[in-house]
Amino acid sequence: MVNQRIKNMEEFASVSGLSRPTVSKYFNDPSSVRASTRLKIEQALEEFEYQPNIYAMNQNRKLTKNVGIVVPHLADPFFAEIARTIEARCIEAGYRPTMFSSYGDPAQEIEILSLLRSMKPAGVLLAPLGRLSDRSEIEKFCRDVPTVLFDSYLEGIGDAFVGSDNYSFVNQTVEYLTRTGEPPLFFEMKTPANPNANKRRQAYLDVMERLGHEPHVVKIDGEGWAFEEIGKRGAMAFLTKGDWPTNAILCSNDRLAIGFLAAAYELGIRVGRTPDCTLRLASNDDHPFSRFTCPSLTTAAHDYDSVSSASVDCLLQLIESGGKFSTRQEQLFEARLVLRNSS
Repeated sequence: MVNQRIKNMEEFASVSGLSRPTVSKYFNDPSSVRASTRLKIEQALEEFEYQPNIYAMNQNRKLTKNVGIVVPHLADPFFAEIARTIEARCIEAGYRPTMFSSYGDPAQEIEILSLLRSMKPAGVLLAPLGRLSDRSEIEKFCRDVPTVLFDSYLEGIGDAFVGSDNYSFVNQTVEYLTRTGEPPLFFEMKTPANPNANKRRQAYLDVMERLGHEPHVVKIDGEGWAFEEIGKRGAMAFLTKGDWPTNAILCSNDRLAIGFLAAAYELGIRVGRTPDCTLRLASNDDHPFSRFTCPSLTTAAHDYDSVSSASVDCLLQLIESGGKFSTRQEQLFEARLVLRNSS
């Protein structure tokens, strides 16, 4: 007896009690999954009378099983971590992922997209540089190749975006700092490399206004992806001036905060939550190294697993729908406040 009408493969995966990548892997090649899994899927197919879109699947089989994963800087442990998780999800779904890094260079980003075209991938997961990206080239690529953007938001480009809710990052860190002491200033680069920084600054201004506090934004010189070095130089200049408007600092991201901590250490300024400390410091991202700094960083953490899984699931849906969605899809995941010794 049919319990419900199944509209797509995502719903079928849910009712069959299996992961979306596993079901996709079965439909691409039934012999690629374990016999017990195959039996479970086939029983669910019979029970729910689900018939996948054979036309779309046949169209997709003309493509390779390659999937491209492009990040701005693979040497950055943040992108290495999220790319590693995405890679594992793609392999689980029966695809062959290939990793690329543009290393902060817009020309390299365009060259990677050109190379991917020649590989005829089934789809691409792209975290663009953002401000430095050639929007027209990325827009053209997304029209030609099934592409899901993740992490770095480019408004109106592509069929789908999966990332983190930057407002939820800053809302949690500002509320915590104001609840436990003085309201924070916002420490950022004058020319942010990543578009998330602009959303975080605006969130800081909005939350400070909502809480009735005067905002203070400190913009430091520096451009590019050497955030720790830029943060250290900027913090040295800021700290040596003295006369700070508050003893609470909120850095736009953890890598700037790591540089800030290095500057404070060299200047003999104690950072932390104990009474003998001069400053309190918090930041955003939960960079893989943030728990190992001295003191360890209080931060708002990405939901790495959800962003990675949703990015791959979204790409599989895009591939199976023939490379286009009827409407652009966006998924944002909230941050999680992680309290450590810096504040």
